[in-house]
Amino acid sequence: MNHASDRLWRSLEEAGGNADFIARVSQEFPNLAASLAAPIDRRRALKLMAASLLMNGLPGCDSKLSENLIPAVRVPSNIVPALQNSYATAHVLGGYATGIVVSHYMGRPVKVAGNPHHPASLGAIDAFAQASLLNFYDPDRAAEIAHRGIPAARADFETALAAQRLSLGADRGAGLRILTGTVTSPTLIAQIRALLEQYPRAQWTQWEPISRDAVMQGAQLAYGRPLELIPRLEQADILVAIDSDLLCSAPGRLRYAREFAQRRNPNRTHAMSRIYAIEPTPTLLGSVADHRFIAGPAQLAHILVALAAGIVDGASAPDPARSLPDWIVPLLEDMKGARGRILVHVGASQPAELHALAHAINDALGGRGVSFDLIEPVSNAGSAGQPLRSLIAEMQSGRVQNLLIIDSNPLYSAPAAWNFEEALRQVSFSVALAQHPDETAQAAAWFVPQTHDWETWSDARAFDGTASILQPQALPLYDGLGAVEMLELYRAPAARSAEQVVRGTWKRQFGDGFDAAWHESLATGVVPDTACAKSGARLRALPAQLNSSAPINDDAALTVLLRPDPSLWDGRFANNPWLQELPRPLTKLVWDNPLLIAPALAARLHLENGDLARVTVARSSVTAPVWIMPGQAPECITAWLGSGRRAAGSIGDGQGIDYYPLTQLPGAATLQKQPGHVRLASTVHHNLLLAASQEVLRHGTLSDYLAHPGVASTAQPEPHIYRTAPPGAAAWAMSIDLNACIGCNACIVACQAENNISVVGKDQVLAEREMHWLRIDRYFAGDPDAPESFFQPVLCMHCEQAPCENVCPVGATVHDSEGLNVMVYNRCVGTRFCSNNCPYKVRRFNFLPYAREQHRPPQSWNPDVTVRVRGVMEKCSYCVQRIAEARIAADRESRPIGAVRTACQSACPTRAFTFGNSADPDSEVARRKSSPLNFSMLERQGTAPRTTYEALIRNPNPAIGAGRKAPPS
Repeated sequence: MNHASDRLWRSLEEAGGNADFIARVSQEFPNLAASLAAPIDRRRALKLMAASLLMNGLPGCDSKLSENLIPAVRVPSNIVPALQNSYATAHVLGGYATGIVVSHYMGRPVKVAGNPHHPASLGAIDAFAQASLLNFYDPDRAAEIAHRGIPAARADFETALAAQRLSLGADRGAGLRILTGTVTSPTLIAQIRALLEQYPRAQWTQWEPISRDAVMQGAQLAYGRPLELIPRLEQADILVAIDSDLLCSAPGRLRYAREFAQRRNPNRTHAMSRIYAIEPTPTLLGSVADHRFIAGPAQLAHILVALAAGIVDGASAPDPARSLPDWIVPLLEDMKGARGRILVHVGASQPAELHALAHAINDALGGRGVSFDLIEPVSNAGSAGQPLRSLIAEMQSGRVQNLLIIDSNPLYSAPAAWNFEEALRQVSFSVALAQHPDETAQAAAWFVPQTHDWETWSDARAFDGTASILQPQALPLYDGLGAVEMLELYRAPAARSAEQVVRGTWKRQFGDGFDAAWHESLATGVVPDTACAKSGARLRALPAQLNSSAPINDDAALTVLLRPDPSLWDGRFANNPWLQELPRPLTKLVWDNPLLIAPALAARLHLENGDLARVTVARSSVTAPVWIMPGQAPECITAWLGSGRRAAGSIGDGQGIDYYPLTQLPGAATLQKQPGHVRLASTVHHNLLLAASQEVLRHGTLSDYLAHPGVASTAQPEPHIYRTAPPGAAAWAMSIDLNACIGCNACIVACQAENNISVVGKDQVLAEREMHWLRIDRYFAGDPDAPESFFQPVLCMHCEQAPCENVCPVGATVHDSEGLNVMVYNRCVGTRFCSNNCPYKVRRFNFLPYAREQHRPPQSWNPDVTVRVRGVMEKCSYCVQRIAEARIAADRESRPIGAVRTACQSACPTRAFTFGNSADPDSEVARRKSSPLNFSMLERQGTAPRTTYEALIRNPNPAIGAGRKAPPS
């Protein structure tokens, strides 16, 4: 398996063996060690110890967190104290719906989980949907209507809108424009179409800053009309991913992640799939691929043309003046050998011409109906009128007198060169419907607070067209309107309620059986038989310009890659503290979005992490810190959109850099070093395990594994004389499949929401005091220019021989009767001996009263879990509250305890986590632990951890060899 040359490293400082860095991280508390470096006498040492006891022990009994809780005066009839109620709805992002289930305690939403009945969820959930809990309770949400920045009554707004209806009727809506994001809602589409029929000269524009226009345009070029490609990764033997967003930002990514994982563990699939990733900047899919080839934009287009020339009849040969990498020929042979079970996928950030070429390759290889389907468009974007730039031109010319903006923020996210702010000043009557008084809302004539999706009725479609009805989870916390209600007000003064409108939409759909179908759709969260029809369109001959596919730009020029922030998306989640402090999958950065540059480019410009640099495109420039990203194409600079907000709220304002001024600008970029340095908050060097690579993470190739199945595990017979079987009815344990983990962070947010884990802020993260109980270590191996990458979730191992228990002077960390390593918070006095003695570095200490400073009301906490305050140690508990709930149910029903699912296990889209009773030989966790891939982290420590791993196996092409490939010289 691992070889001596495969040394794992998490940062460039560690890879280079920087002596100062290694010495610092070798200390348990490096900041404390630095402060105590000066000589200290015995009296001062005793004073510090006494202060520690007073500051950390006594606040452990503080109960002020709950002093503002107010019980319900009249409890609804269906509420049972201490038992949760769950309701199905959907989370909508970029117009596309993902099924979720919202859990309530005493009538208040406290937890979000995936809907197992929904095709886009399959029971999993992503970080955005889980963090919507904080968006719902966000105290910065707008509470009142404003007219040019001054609070106004709803009656005043309705009076002004009534006058507008008169003028719109007189000229048939000539000056009316509607601006929305992508809309898939059948109700909203029907409403807008009815409004356009009422005002036939009005127009509707859909616009998303994270655009998928190139995807639809590529299908238009290839098939003559917009279509959507639906990958079926469980059927694909080979996936060729061209800068693919399948696992990170594409609609349906949770389902694709599940299908990806089904073909990756050699013990649970008939044949492992093989994944090739060709990309300019690391993606989640590229990070877990069998082969990752680095190529800048120009080289990427050239490679795809070469693949098309080798597969598609009639396709022109690539430019002979440009060299091709040596792996092209074996890749082509592998693709041809998998005919009928192969998929080529191009990411949404690539131009339409490359999407058309991919369609041609897929059609020629015959995977349609097996490895992918083509369906009719889910969104209505293709028939939505003029694009945003044309709308802005109309606004500037004075042809727009009434502009309705629904849940869109173009003043922040539209390209700066389009000058939306100036154009908005030319509109006499503008209405912005938004949850926060964002940049656009503050500039509009009227700002109307928008209700949260949990407060109103609506509907939306998933990636495959399947519809869901969004039902309210609570009464509105603030006065506002939903999109459905706003459109109704534009049509008539006596507006129907949102529920009446949505019910009307589906009454036409369901017909006579409406009542039964309506209740079934609400209960399951899915409207049956609503998926988009498969398309029978045939590929047409590609235009000549696609065959030659001229390079996007010169190889030597720098290109700025503008991508959605992995945690903040396009900026709409900037005020969400969970997501701001969520370590980005590959950089582990929090609260920051520096420019990502390649090691080679950093060396050429003498840049280090945090150094300031100015990136210039055309006449626009932005100065930002840089972060050196191993595996980045040297001619590319990656900028994450979504930060640098000016009106996001108290959490998001001023955090990070706004790169939207660089969007939609022609020409190459330049990068110049600037004076100054910024401390970037990254957890990449926190909790380092300075041990041999094979002791931490084991990996190998499929051929090695098939030849020697036991090669992944080096487990020695354990000295049972030192082990004691727990006397309880169960022996809880966990197995984590490294073949399935894609580093998506869904498990981290699930753990945070379930266990009331506090956010600490950037300054505390810089002091290495983040509180996450679960982390995902990202490792590299090999050349920093083109390394191999690995993900490894790390949580409390629940060791049978736990080093933490031996050193706790007050018995705060102990074993229970079922083998759990538990924390008794009331005993903890904050000595931190347990953390110092933990070889896995999985314990977190409340240095400050973080729980009191959270940007959320007390009602939003999970009532099943204690909210810890200052001065106590905390860590993963295997969701002991869920175990207790299952035990109580089993006792009540006089049966053995059944299956228990931890929060991380429930959220994970790839089923990387398996939890259960290892004493039951028929349990899934027992079967996984019997796998020849099973191994324990830091096995030589002799801690006998209950958490074990399945080693990572990759399936490289023998004709190419293992590892990653740097861009051609």
